[in-house]
Amino acid sequence: MEIFSLTGKRALVTGSSRGLGLEMARALASAGAHVVLNGRYEDTLRAGVAEIEAAGGSASISVFDVSDEAAALGAMDQMAADFGGIDILINNAGIVHRAELKEFTTEDYARVVHTNLTSCFYMARHAAGYMTGQKFGRIINIASVLSVLGRPTVPAYISAKAGLAGLTRGLAVELGPDGVTCNAIAPGYFATELNAALVEDPEFNQFVCDRTPLGRWGDPAELGGAAVFLASPAGAYVNGHLLVIDGGMTVKL
Repeated sequence: MEIFSLTGKRALVTGSSRGLGLEMARALASAGAHVVLNGRYEDTLRAGVAEIEAAGGSASISVFDVSDEAAALGAMDQMAADFGGIDILINNAGIVHRAELKEFTTEDYARVVHTNLTSCFYMARHAAGYMTGQKFGRIINIASVLSVLGRPTVPAYISAKAGLAGLTRGLAVELGPDGVTCNAIAPGYFATELNAALVEDPEFNQFVCDRTPLGRWGDPAELGGAAVFLASPAGAYVNGHLLVIDGGMTVKL
């Protein structure tokens, strides 16, 4: 068995129409998994599938919004029916809302926490039903450096990502006896399409480069290897871990 091989595995990556989600999906497919791309818009998902297939990988799409529990769970059931099960779940989809605390409404707070944390809970719970039955599974939650750090204007995002680190530990302990591991990846600042405006902002770009020991933003492709590691036999004994990938940002004083 190749230590990083995912041949024959079936993976669902939420929020994978672009950015970090798509890069992780590409990496899983390159390691041999069939990857189901998820997002809210079919056209962008189709483009991602075309890219993966052009590179020799196997992929399909599932259009749903993770914040809609019934739709999300129904889509997972459909995936299991189509492909015979679910081996890997990467909870990547998320949103952010920025506002000063005095202007941050309770409704906005609840919306961000629901999408970024609660949806990960019910998707992991549902996936676990398939994984424990087959005595194998990999759940990977995409947290953030803000799971352990703080910044102004994003209290809901920080709450959700910190909660996701805790949820990861709880699932790891409960599901481990059934052969299912649960880990989290905490990315730092990556130069994705969504961050293009920040990368191009001289002041913010300088802040990131100065704050990061490697002196640069992360390349989205640099996240794929971690996802493959945690999903593959190479990471079989890693459970309940928060893997920070941030160029050293969180260890710099």
